[in-house]
Amino acid sequence: MIKLFVGLGNPGPEYEATRHNAGFWWIDALARQLKVSLAMDRSYYGLVARTVINGQTVWMLEPQTFMNLSGKSVAALARFFKIAPQEMLVVHDELDIAPGEAKLKLGGSHAGHNGLRDIHAQMGTDDYWRLRIGVGHPGVKSEVVNWVLKKPMLDHRIAIDQCIDRTLKALPHLMAGDMDKATMLIHTSKPPRPKPPKPEKPALPAEPERTEP
Repeated sequence: MIKLFVGLGNPGPEYEATRHNAGFWWIDALARQLKVSLAMDRSYYGLVARTVINGQTVWMLEPQTFMNLSGKSVAALARFFKIAPQEMLVVHDELDIAPGEAKLKLGGSHAGHNGLRDIHAQMGTDDYWRLRIGVGHPGVKSEVVNWVLKKPMLDHRIAIDQCIDRTLKALPHLMAGDMDKATMLIHTSKPPRPKPPKPEKPALPAEPERTEP
């Protein structure tokens, strides 16, 4: 079961609306849903909220260390409260997924993401859950840094916000540890298209009335 929800991003108003802060957007939406407020806790180098759902304590964390030191914040909270890596969900922006889609996975490479890279280093493991929020790719590797540190175009931001709302519906499954159900829900990236209505059969022409001779 997930006990710690972490959103990755950079602190400060200049970064607030940039693609690299998609993890923060997800945690903000979760906090609104659970009606809790995040507050700075210097012991854990981040904005923190705590609540209890169905008798289970749930933590939310937005590291304020800047992206490349995210692990300092995550490890401090996880170790103090004895939260195992597999009880953590780290939400982050993902270049290789289109806006509007998301993927859930356990473990694996950091794939060059500086936030994940530092969490790997500080936790000493990659064995934690990630929710990868698609922000799309600029198409050229040299443009990646500029891309993630800029605001998405409006249609992309709308798609990302809709994706966040949809993935939050997996919260009961995430907390229950039913990761298969959570995965199925999250990976259904778009609602199925409605089937087109069947064309109506053309009415048969009426037979002419027969007149008796």
